[in-house]
Order: sequence, then C-alpha cells, then structure tokens
Amino acid sequence: MKKILIINANYYSNLSTKLVVDTKKVLKKEKINLNIINVTGVFEIPVAISRNINKFDAFIALGCIIKGKTPHFDLICRSTFDSIMKLSIMFKKPIGNGIITALNLKQAKERCGLIKSTKPNKGFEAARAVLSILNNGPKKI
Repeated sequence: MKKILIINANYYSNLSTKLVVDTKKVLKKEKINLNIINVTGVFEIPVAISRNINKFDAFIALGCIIKGKTPHFDLICRSTFDSIMKLSIMFKKPIGNGIITALNLKQAKERCGLIKSTKPNKGFEAARAVLSILNNGPKKI
C-alpha cells in the first residue's frame, strides 16, 4: 500500500481546509495510506517534505500565496517551487504541487473551490498528478 503525506500550509486556513478536503476525496478512492502535517506557511513545506522524504512514497503540497504590494510573493513562490522540484528530482519521488498562487483573494477562492469556477481545485489536480506518477510504471510494448 502506497503512503502519501499531505503537507498543508494553513496560513489561509479557510482556503487550505477546502484544498485538503478535496485532495482527500481523490485519494480515498485509491488504496492509499494517508497522513497530514500542518505547517504555518508555504515556505515551510520543503523542510517538512525533506524531514519525511524516506517515510513516504509521495507528497502533496497544499497552501496559498496571494500577491501583495511587495516582491515577497515572487520570492516565496520561486524559492518554494524550486525547492519542491529539487526534492522531487533528487529523491525520485512525486510531489504534487497544490499551492495556489493568486493575484487576489477572489482568484484564490476560485482555485480552491470556495467560489464556483471552471478551474479545478488545485488539491484535486495535485492528487491526480501524484497518482498518475505512482500508477505509471514502465510497461512492455
């Protein structure tokens, strides 16, 4: 049975709670051993993954970053996303990125499903991406 760890950055708890709920819906349909860690913000996600990298088969990073009036948004997004990708490649483990990057609160609510939208929930997308990698081993052709 595959083990997946969800790392939930709950700085915007109403948004991240919805991401977690929808992520769990996708994963419950599969035979997955599921655990969760809550961290304060998305910047802490790579460290949480790194500390648990040998205990799980895959990871799903959830959270939200909303752009403000300073460059902080760009710096946090870049460093967090780069670190997540480095961990995934270095340890050859899938890490679904369900971190919402939004220009405003309305966009963030749309991307987590709190407001009706044509765009899918980011947690749902991240869970499906991880499952596709876990279930997609080499096949003889």
